[in-house]
Amino acid sequence: MRILQLCKKFPFPLKDGESIAVTALSRAMKALGHEVHLLAMNTSKHFFPVEELPRSFDHYASLHTVEVDNRVKPLQALWHLKGEASYHIARFCSKAFEDKLAGLLKNTTFDVIQLETPYLAPYIPVIRKYSNAVVSMRAHNVEFEIWERISQNTAFWPKRWYLQHLTERLRQYEISQLAAYDHLAAITRRDLERFQQLGYEGSATVTPIGVDSGAYPPDFSSFQKPLSLSFIGSLDWMPNLEGLQWFLDEVWPEVRREHPDLTLHIAGRNTPKWLLRMDRPGIVVEGEVPSATTFINQHSLMVVPLLSGSGMRAKILEGMALGKAVISTQMGMEGIGVQQGVHALIANTPADFARQVAYARALQKKGQLEQLGREARRFVLDQYDSLEVARRLVKAYAELSVEAL
Repeated sequence: MRILQLCKKFPFPLKDGESIAVTALSRAMKALGHEVHLLAMNTSKHFFPVEELPRSFDHYASLHTVEVDNRVKPLQALWHLKGEASYHIARFCSKAFEDKLAGLLKNTTFDVIQLETPYLAPYIPVIRKYSNAVVSMRAHNVEFEIWERISQNTAFWPKRWYLQHLTERLRQYEISQLAAYDHLAAITRRDLERFQQLGYEGSATVTPIGVDSGAYPPDFSSFQKPLSLSFIGSLDWMPNLEGLQWFLDEVWPEVRREHPDLTLHIAGRNTPKWLLRMDRPGIVVEGEVPSATTFINQHSLMVVPLLSGSGMRAKILEGMALGKAVISTQMGMEGIGVQQGVHALIANTPADFARQVAYARALQKKGQLEQLGREARRFVLDQYDSLEVARRLVKAYAELSVEAL
């Protein structure tokens, strides 16, 4: 099949969940013999100089980018308070991108056009005008739910009111587009059921983030060293920053009271200045690191303290694939299906986290924490193999193409 992926950001470097999810699937589809093309926005927020791509990023048959200014602009944000349009979506509406897409569709016949997130839904009319391809929405999250949860966790009432307003517009838009898709590829079973409750009735598959075992070489030597904790995630994504700040303010002091020798190493893309300047006992802020794999492998215990979000956390899958013990909230583990104490550790309150860190330390002293990491790796590679994920999705595309004939 000839498949065109549309992305609202260039999917490289592989330092955030969206880029990891996009790349894992496109690589797997190519490995299965399909021809995958990319049209991506190269946004002001996540701009990447494409000429610096490594040679290993070679799975696309063709690669096209359009520069898009998606910065949050106060006057535009205020203007959108009046109308009914979603400001979240409007920031990704680009005439240049639309023209580039139209040109591609006029010159090339595609079997499937796969939209990565609902932020690409505004381009469905131009797709329908110039192509008979199957239009598939790969929903990485139920987008409005992320913002619902963030607004619920916001104490400052003017900001909470504004976030609730934006969230309602996004919710209305996301629901209104459900009838426009030929196929819905939801990242988790729970998300698919949520979309169906909201009115989606068409073809669908659960298409989680896939894992390629060769891309995640484990280093179990970290379990022979003194216990240390790691956190890694894109720190310009609000749920990550919100969760980390909560962990630093509410959880870490309690952990340090019981374990004054422990250290927490923090890495992340676009680390804010206030965090880089932080000077707290046991906290080591490393900023953006050259290799997420190397960073994760240095520490045996990985923390993912998410309080809001939706979909599936790629960094949890990466940590587990690398054989690390992971502690996360129930929300962080949403959609992954781990068994507490067998594949990972779950904690929802500061006291929970303190207990789970103490438990992990006790396992470490007994030489048993490594077994938790090995079970985590076995689970992820068995349940989330990228080739199997891609095979199921392409099968659904083929069935839709046959029906259309």
